[in-house]
Amino acid sequence: MKITVISVGKIKEKYFNSAIDEYTKRLSRYCKLEIIEVNDEKTPDEASEAEENQIKKAEGERILKNLKEGAYTIALAIEGSMLSSTELADKIEKLGVNSCSHIIFIIGGSLGLSDEVLRKVNYKLSFSKMTYPHQMMRVILLEQIYRAYRINSNEPYHK
Repeated sequence: MKITVISVGKIKEKYFNSAIDEYTKRLSRYCKLEIIEVNDEKTPDEASEAEENQIKKAEGERILKNLKEGAYTIALAIEGSMLSSTELADKIEKLGVNSCSHIIFIIGGSLGLSDEVLRKVNYKLSFSKMTYPHQMMRVILLEQIYRAYRINSNEPYHK
């Protein structure tokens, strides 16, 4: 299976890059992983709602250009469904059984995802009602994908 992570913004912190590299290496046993970074927009201090919507729209257009026909798309969104690690593993396994060979996970920028992106996806996944930095979210997502493959392979994982 191919897993693509589309994420708004670049990772600048070395510790996040080290963690991403580690999970990329671990996942190479289970899937073909691709990470696509799209440029983020600068958000002015005290931006109006209209300015924020324009920023999300610009970032959303960059995301939409990277979606592939036939891929199952999952957006990380606070308003999405919360799954346990085993439920995410089950979802990934069922997609594979149903002939899905490509899953795309989408991580928005600091303002979230545009309505255009949210309307286009197959599923909205929430990790929490809390907000996390998108750089950290990339690490958390990769860890959960890795955990899902370990669960589906009946390999030990930390509970």
